Amino acid sequence: MQAPHTRPAQAGFRQALGFWLRLGFIGFGGPAGQIAIMHTELVERRRWISEKRFLHALNYCMVLPGPEAQQLATYIGWLMHRTWGGVVAGALFVLPSLFILIALSWLYIAFGDVPVVAGLFYGIKPAVTAIVVQAAHRIGARALRNRWLWAIAAASFVAIFALALPFPLIVLLAALVGHVGGRMAPDAFRSGGGHGGRAHHWGPALIDDDTPTPEHARFSVARLLRVALAGAVLWCVPMGLLSAVYGWDHTLTQMGWFFTKTALLTFGGAYAVLPYVYQGAVGHYGWLSPTQMIDGLALGETTPGPLIMVVAFVGFVGGYVKQLFGPDALFLAGAVAASLVTWFTFLPSFLFILAGGPLVESTHNALKFTAPLTAITAAVVGVILNLALFFGYHVLWPAGFAGHFDAVSALIALGATIALFRFKRNVIQVIVACALVGLMVRWLGL
Repeated sequence: MQAPHTRPAQAGFRQALGFWLRLGFIGFGGPAGQIAIMHTELVERRRWISEKRFLHALNYCMVLPGPEAQQLATYIGWLMHRTWGGVVAGALFVLPSLFILIALSWLYIAFGDVPVVAGLFYGIKPAVTAIVVQAAHRIGARALRNRWLWAIAAASFVAIFALALPFPLIVLLAALVGHVGGRMAPDAFRSGGGHGGRAHHWGPALIDDDTPTPEHARFSVARLLRVALAGAVLWCVPMGLLSAVYGWDHTLTQMGWFFTKTALLTFGGAYAVLPYVYQGAVGHYGWLSPTQMIDGLALGETTPGPLIMVVAFVGFVGGYVKQLFGPDALFLAGAVAASLVTWFTFLPSFLFILAGGPLVESTHNALKFTAPLTAITAAVVGVILNLALFFGYHVLWPAGFAGHFDAVSALIALGATIALFRFKRNVIQVIVACALVGLMVRWLGL
């Protein structure tokens, strides 16, 4: 921890690389938990970026299709260390999860039920529920600074929980309220909730509220065109090769095309797009069964990285079952398919940040831009609370309300909540402890 009243020492690229790699392995709890970890480490502890700049970047990532936590890591990495900083931060956010999911997918599909893994997952699921609740509390405490923002959060919760409105519509309505509210009550919609100045006393940051935008983060048409051209090449070359070598109707080519569309529809996190993935991967293409899709979601929930990484499981199972490279290369087929769908799913996220970041940096002091984004952040608090209830329902009533109440899972969730809120344990400690408890419970047959 740096001295609170002195600016921290400059963070070099190697130091940042170490943090992004560590984050890739401890990023449990979905986007809410991952954003909370980044806030604690980057804003509070290391002070690499101020809270105002952090939240402004987060607001932008919230309105993009794609995993907002991974995009936020990319944005901060890019702001600190140019293009390669963003690429490294975003890639390391994903790669550990990809490798873990490839390994777990292989164990799942090749060996069936693995009692040890099942026991670990049994304990992790209640912990994830507690982590999401804690993250909702942390983000809400920062974002909901007045009655306007509390009202927006409550309305967004009702909209998604009771009315089942689609997340893009909630974002649009929140932005509209922020636009109007920024004119009617500008102080309530300023970045930080209208309290002006520094919201907390963590001290000056490397990228502070008044730090000038670095040269590489300033908008230019030439830079935008270079990013757009690079993105076109990075998409067209692999897609063109797949079409030329295997044909348009081949499984790998169709996976690339399908998950490109998935990437552009992922508003509001993975759960908003899972019905689309389910419909295509299970119903249309038959890459995996409904039961396998549900099991894949459990794997995605209990591994680090963004939940949308469930697409890697879909790709692995599809490539494995379809025997894309013959019956003697099943693992290779699965691993290639998983890597391929990860590439096409995450490529747009990098492009959105590298292309749009300079525009966002030019607006962090402009109320007409920040007011809608502040309202969107408030709305997202309600959505995260809904996600916590979703997790809680599936963990505590695994067979639905008509089935039994899982008292053991409830006790694990309660213990995780107490550890997080009362004893301030970090996420990885809670995950490990609950995983071990789950393993013990399964071995004892409780």
